[in-house]
Amino acid sequence: MEKARNKLKILLMQIRKDRQVAAEELTSFARHANLDDAQFDILNVFKTPYFDHSILKGYDALWVGGASEANVLYPQKYPFIESAKKLLSRCCDIDFPVFASCFGFQLAVLALGGEVVDSFDDDFEMGTIPINIAVQGKKDLLMRDIENPFLAVSVHKQKVLKLPENCELLAETNVCVHAFKVKGKPFWAFQFHPEVDRDILVERLTIYKQKYTQNDAQLDQVLAHAVETPDANALMNKFVDRVLLGRG
Repeated sequence: MEKARNKLKILLMQIRKDRQVAAEELTSFARHANLDDAQFDILNVFKTPYFDHSILKGYDALWVGGASEANVLYPQKYPFIESAKKLLSRCCDIDFPVFASCFGFQLAVLALGGEVVDSFDDDFEMGTIPINIAVQGKKDLLMRDIENPFLAVSVHKQKVLKLPENCELLAETNVCVHAFKVKGKPFWAFQFHPEVDRDILVERLTIYKQKYTQNDAQLDQVLAHAVETPDANALMNKFVDRVLLGRG
């Protein structure tokens, strides 16, 4: 018997210290997934850095959001990284549905044996960018019916050049890998932000402009070119419909 949409419960792993951004991230995930905020419970890894797979009990899926300041390459500074990697690996082992965005994408790559590197130049991806769908992406359950290329919001200073062996490349730019699915598993991850639309991008970059922009002129240029990203934003609703509710 199909589970009712309003009965779904999602565990959202958040890597956010700023309360405003954390609240906005939750609302964005829920809105684009056509779910209520109350259907999400929060695992804030800054408050709870140590956890194991027992935390999944009672949930239909694990969603992992982005980060404002953490770096997956520094587990000694951010102790929750090891717990998060082990949890994602366990999800893969037991076929537990996962939808991971940005920092979550990088955690998943490391958890499954891939490699993440720092971007040491200032030419990292920031703003609304076109993303190319790979061969497997054109057949993917979530991405098969979107335009190629499609527009998405991307803001990140680390990148993935090579995926773990058990993963299918779904989308990329000339800079880095942007989406993958674990073969035979209900596990998707995206370097871009499916949950972020134009309005949220403007708000987020304005808050963190000192981290991601060199000056107000650069910020103004990025924001001037920001556009809506409907194909990327639709991925969460498709994940709920096609994966969690089995309507694919």
